[in-house]
Amino acid sequence: MKLREMMGHIRKIYIPQGGCPVEKTIANEMKQDLCPRADIEAVPVNHKNSDRGSLYLGVMDKVRLQELSNRSFDIPSNREWVYFDIDSDSRVLLSSSKPFFLYANFSDIFGSHMENDVSGLKNWLRFMSFSREKSTFDLFLTQYARIIRNFNREQYIREYARLGFSHIEVNALAFPNSSEQRVKGEFYSDFYTYCPALDQFVSSKLNEGIYPEDDLYANLELLKDNARLANKYGLKPGLLCFEPRSVPEVFFEKYPTLRGARVDHPFRSFKPRFSLALAHPLVKKHYEDMITKILEEVPELEYLTIWTNDSGAGFEHTKSLYVGRNGGAYLLREWNSDEHIAQAASNNIADFFILLRDAASKVNPDFRIITRLESFYGERKYLWPLLKDGIDVEGNSLLTEGWESPYSHSLYSDIPVLGSALHNHISEKEKKPLEDLYSRDSLGYFYHHCGSHGNHEPLLGIPFPWLIYEKLRSCAEIGISALAHLGGLHSPDKVPFSVNFEVLRRFQFDSDLDINRTIQKIAEFYIGPEFAEALKQGWKFVDLSVRSFVPLSIYTSYGVVWQRLFIRPLVPDIDAIPEEDRAYYENFMCTSIHNPNRIDFSQDVLFELLSTEYAEKAGRLIENNVWGSLDSALQVFEQNLKNAERIENEKAISVFRDQLDRCRALRCLFVTLRNTATWIYAVRQYLETSNPKLKTQCRDILEKMMDSEIQNSRNLIALWENSSVEWMIVSGEKETPFIYGGNFPDLLRKKIKLMEQFRDNDPSIDPGYMFRVKNNPYLQ
Repeated sequence: MKLREMMGHIRKIYIPQGGCPVEKTIANEMKQDLCPRADIEAVPVNHKNSDRGSLYLGVMDKVRLQELSNRSFDIPSNREWVYFDIDSDSRVLLSSSKPFFLYANFSDIFGSHMENDVSGLKNWLRFMSFSREKSTFDLFLTQYARIIRNFNREQYIREYARLGFSHIEVNALAFPNSSEQRVKGEFYSDFYTYCPALDQFVSSKLNEGIYPEDDLYANLELLKDNARLANKYGLKPGLLCFEPRSVPEVFFEKYPTLRGARVDHPFRSFKPRFSLALAHPLVKKHYEDMITKILEEVPELEYLTIWTNDSGAGFEHTKSLYVGRNGGAYLLREWNSDEHIAQAASNNIADFFILLRDAASKVNPDFRIITRLESFYGERKYLWPLLKDGIDVEGNSLLTEGWESPYSHSLYSDIPVLGSALHNHISEKEKKPLEDLYSRDSLGYFYHHCGSHGNHEPLLGIPFPWLIYEKLRSCAEIGISALAHLGGLHSPDKVPFSVNFEVLRRFQFDSDLDINRTIQKIAEFYIGPEFAEALKQGWKFVDLSVRSFVPLSIYTSYGVVWQRLFIRPLVPDIDAIPEEDRAYYENFMCTSIHNPNRIDFSQDVLFELLSTEYAEKAGRLIENNVWGSLDSALQVFEQNLKNAERIENEKAISVFRDQLDRCRALRCLFVTLRNTATWIYAVRQYLETSNPKLKTQCRDILEKMMDSEIQNSRNLIALWENSSVEWMIVSGEKETPFIYGGNFPDLLRKKIKLMEQFRDNDPSIDPGYMFRVKNNPYLQ
C-alpha cells in the first residue's frame, strides 16, 4: 500500500496536551490536505496509540523514547533526529527530537514519499546533519530588503521549517527607514535601517521618550508577530542587533556623563555618534531592563546575535573603532599600554555579553549570546578565553584575527575568498578552535551563502547547487554542528525551483547523499524525467560559470545595489556629468557627498576597492573563463524551452522559462561587474601612463566596454518588460539605497542616455574630489 492511500484510512490524529504550537499546525495541515475525515484530539503524553487508522505526532517524549530504546534503537544524545513509523494496522508515529525539526520531518515524509510503499517507511530514524541551522541577516524578513514587493511572511517562515532550519531571527523595523535623526546631505542614518538595536523595540527608564513610542510599538508588534509565526512552525526565534549602538545626542544632553565610545565613520558621517559607557551601573541597568522587557513580551526568544564596530555601533576602546580606541571615563585611565587597553576592552565586552545572557535567562533559561569576532582583532587573544557558558561565535572562519582570509578561490589559488558561495570548503585547522568552544559550552556557527546576499544581489534564484553541497559537505566532515545562513532564503512564490535550497534540505536529512544523483532527482521532481537531464546540465553550466567568476570587493557582494552599479553610467569622465543629471542615482547611493567613489569606481572613501592590476586580471579571467559555460547554460535552457513548447509540456515550459530568465539576468549582472573592472583598469591605466600607444589602447578598451554596457542595459530593460519571472529584488514601497524600485527600467534609460552623451570625453579622475567644499569662499 502506498503512503497516499494509507493516509485515507486515518480517522484520528493525536497530539500531546499542552504541547508545542507546531504539533497543532501539522495536525491542521494533515486534516486539510491528507486525511480530511480524521478528527484531531489532544491526549496525555503517556497515551498509547492503539487505535487502527490513527496517527500520533509530537516531539519525542520520554515514554516513546523508551519504547524506541526497547526496540534497540540507539539514539546518541549528541545528535538531533527525526522518526517515522507505520505498522500493519495503519498506526502512524511522526516525531522528532526537537520542535524545530518536526515540521521538516512532516514536510519530507508527506512531500517526497507519498507514492512510496509503506513497508519501506517503517521504523525510519534519520539523524540531522546539523543540529542548528539559523538565519543570519535575513534580507527579506528582517533586513533592508524587507519591503520587497508582494512578500508573504508566513509562507517564507514556513519555508525555513520545511528546509530543516532550527532558529530564525525576527527583529525588524516596521518602516522602510529608521527613526534616527537625519543630517542634511549625510547618509549615515540609513545604516540604522538594518540589524535594529534593542532600543528600537522597548525603552528603559533611562531612555524613555528618546524614540517615538508609536515607532517602538510598531517594531515590537512586528517582532512579536514574526516570533508567533516562527513558533507556529516549531522554529526558535532570536534577534540580530548592532550593539552597543549609538544613541541620539539629546540623550547626552540629559546624561552627559554616560557618553561612551565614538562609533561613527568620520568620512561617512557629518556629526559624531556615541554609544553608551557600558561600565556605568546605570547603563548596565538600562540594557538589563531592555532585554528583560523584550523577553517578557516574547519569552520564546532563544538568542541574541550581536554585530558591532560598524553601522553606528561599537565597544569602548576597541582597536577597530573607526576613530581609533576611545571610550567613556569608567573603563580605564589614559596613557595605558595597548595590551592593557585591549584586556580592559575585552573584559568590558564579555561583561556586556554576560549581562544580557543572564538577564534574558531569567525568562528563558536556554537563552544564548552569539557574536562575530572580526571586529575584535585587537582584542582577540584576550576575549577568546572569556567566550563560554552559552556565549557563541559565528563567522566565516575561526582561524582569523580580523578580516583577512585564510582561504583561496577554488580555481584561482592566488585570489583569496572569505564568505560567498566561492568560499566552498572549510579547513581541518578549524577543528581545534571549534572543539575549544565546545569544551566551554559554546558553539561555533559557520557562515553559508545559499542565496542572493554575498553572491548575486539583487538577483533571485541563481542555481549553483554543487557549490552549495561542497560547503555543506566540508562543514559536516570536520564536525561542525551549527550553520548560520547569511541573507535568508528565497521565497518559494518568487523562486519556485530553488535547487540550492533543495540541496540544503536534502543534505540536512542525509550528509552521505550522492550529489549528482540527488540533483538528478530534484530535476525530475521539478520537471519530470523527460527533461531532467537537460535541466541538470543547464545547472551544471551555471554552477561552473558562478565558480569561475572573480570576487570584486564589495561589488560582488552588495555593491550592485548599494553603489547603484546597474544604473550608473560607465563613462570615462563621470565628473563631467552635471550633478543634477547624476542625482537620480547618487541620491540613493550608500555614500557621502565627498566620497570619491562617486567619480572613481576603484575607491570607496579612503579604501582602494580594486587596484589597476587586479582589475585587469579580473577582467581577463572573467572573459576567458565565465562566458563559455554561462552561454552554454543559456543555450541549454533556450533550446529545451523550444522543445517543451513544441510538445506543449507546460511543466517543462514553466521551469525552463524560469531558469532561462534567471540565467539572462545573471549574464547582465556579470557583464556590468566585468565592465566595472574594465573601467577601473582602462581609466586608471590611461591616467597613470605617459605612453601614447597605451593611452590609445585604453581608449579603445573603454569604447568596447561602453558599447557592451549600453547593450547590457537594453537587455536588462527587455528582460524587465518581457519576463514573467521574479528574477530581481524589487521594492513594493519605494526605492531606497538598499533596494531598487519599480522605476528600474526608467533609470536604465537615463543611464543609456548619459553614456551616449558623455562617452567621448577623455578619461579623468579628480584626485582632489574628496576635498571639495560647496560654497568654498576661496573660489569666489
